[in-house]
Amino acid sequence: MNHENRKKGNENPIKNVNYRMRKYLIGFVLLGTIHQTNGQQIASIVGPNKEIDPYHYTVVKRAEFKQAAVSSAHPLASMVGAAIMKKGGNAFDAAIATQLVLAVVFPNAGNIGGGGFLLARKTNGELIGIDYREAAPEKGSRDMYLDKNGNAQLNLSQHGHLASGIPGTIAGLFASHAYAKLPFEVLIQPAIDIAAKGFVLTEKEAASINSIKDAIARFSTQPTAFYRPNRWRVGDTLIQKELAHTLERIQKEGALGFYGGKTADLIVAEMERGRGIISHSDLKNYTAKLREPIVFNYRGHEVVSFAPPSSGGILLAQMMKMIEKYPVSKMGFQSLQSVQLMIEAERRAFADRAEHMGDPDYWKVPVKTMISDAYLAQRMSDYSPDKAGNSKEVNAGIIKESEETTHFSIVDAAGNIVSVTTTLNGSYGSKVVVGGAGFLLNNEMDDFSVKPGVPNMFGAVGGEANSIVPGKRMLSSMTPTLVLKNKKPYIVIGTPGGTTIPTSVYQALVNMIDFNMKIGDAIDLPKFHHQWLPDEVMIENNFNPKTKEALQKMGYTLKDRSSIGRTDGIRILPNKLREAAADRRGDDSVAGF
Repeated sequence: MNHENRKKGNENPIKNVNYRMRKYLIGFVLLGTIHQTNGQQIASIVGPNKEIDPYHYTVVKRAEFKQAAVSSAHPLASMVGAAIMKKGGNAFDAAIATQLVLAVVFPNAGNIGGGGFLLARKTNGELIGIDYREAAPEKGSRDMYLDKNGNAQLNLSQHGHLASGIPGTIAGLFASHAYAKLPFEVLIQPAIDIAAKGFVLTEKEAASINSIKDAIARFSTQPTAFYRPNRWRVGDTLIQKELAHTLERIQKEGALGFYGGKTADLIVAEMERGRGIISHSDLKNYTAKLREPIVFNYRGHEVVSFAPPSSGGILLAQMMKMIEKYPVSKMGFQSLQSVQLMIEAERRAFADRAEHMGDPDYWKVPVKTMISDAYLAQRMSDYSPDKAGNSKEVNAGIIKESEETTHFSIVDAAGNIVSVTTTLNGSYGSKVVVGGAGFLLNNEMDDFSVKPGVPNMFGAVGGEANSIVPGKRMLSSMTPTLVLKNKKPYIVIGTPGGTTIPTSVYQALVNMIDFNMKIGDAIDLPKFHHQWLPDEVMIENNFNPKTKEALQKMGYTLKDRSSIGRTDGIRILPNKLREAAADRRGDDSVAGF
């Protein structure tokens, strides 16, 4: 059956609803073709005209679930994650399945050719941080993006084959599987089925592919599933057979199905055609790493976030602790007083990011000092509530001793909580699809400091701490975060958004903790962002006009943004219900039971 034009008249096969529900039945039905892998029968959980139907699905923005919940960038990914838990999997199983489906249905950020961070807390209290951030290839060098005159060639670090770091996602998924319950072969099957048989595009997805398909065609060396002469329309079906075959190799061969064998050969061949530098040796030697999370207290809550090479956890700790001594709730939500205070905390944190943060395996990051009460008190010692700060006068603290990403949050019935942020860096990464393998490569090399003081695609500047070294991981802004209340799981949250990630999580948490908001409101309300340089406040168009005017009069330069972040999160209520919310800014959706 041809699903490319299922829509009749104005009928839209994708519905968008916003409602509360205590019972959301996935109806986990085993459907489709039976496969044999390692002697085990694997049945598909997706299929046409069934309850997980890639041709007809619903966007659910807010819901309450009794046992388990998923909030992600795409309804099909959330539904599959929830179904996996209903079958008997835990939050780690759901995270693996959700990530793999996102690689199919959300190609601008979901990926197997990028990287990310997983942060989790098991029911026994154990904290887990898995770093599967991309890394610089062996042939990478400090000045690889400088011309003969020493000028930065940002086109090379942002687009095309040379922009790609060694992908880490598949290594990260197999590292995560150590904590899962179901066979990996089962967890990858939904992604295989959706890639092979296709899924219906939403209006936003069609528009996104249309905006980028010519660029993908230009930078890729072979035809891709994303290109066609005519424009993609809502209701059209995207089929990715080459990606399905790649996923099948991973299903049969494990991590070697990506880092070795045919897939590795296809990656290296793509590099050679496009003058990239990722080699067989780079792929063979890549490993995911365990990292000790950043843990700090804020107003009686224990906040857990990711450590370097992500800057997110340190930035979040700095910003929240810098404002903790001030009566934020009494100042009022998005009043001049509260917003100005939070902006100045953001300014100081990002100044520290530029100077002190990098891959801890290559640079000594003074984590304990940077989040200490004494240091942060010193950082705020020149703060004035009566005037705008100046980034020329606010430098990094003196200590002696890194926009397209996606996030998903998961809570299972047992109380395991998982927060995952993953990325290709820019939207659709390097714009390079690996010929014959069907997946996009990242452009994460731009997250290194290409040249001290030269901003990357997100405007972030850096220095020696984040310079390019073979094997080194580039600094990230990803901020997967967990919050405990009374030593019990309370919030799972995160967002895409480049350098706006830490500030978006920061504001959502302040909204919930200081202003006592429901998680959906905390996520959906307008945001603002300051990152030290450039010295301007990004602010969403629908922000409080009185506060905007007051900030301008105080001396702040404001820059309007249509949207900041796409935050997805879950809050566990006192009655144990899982209050799940998906950001209004995209097709993000929740599912559970």
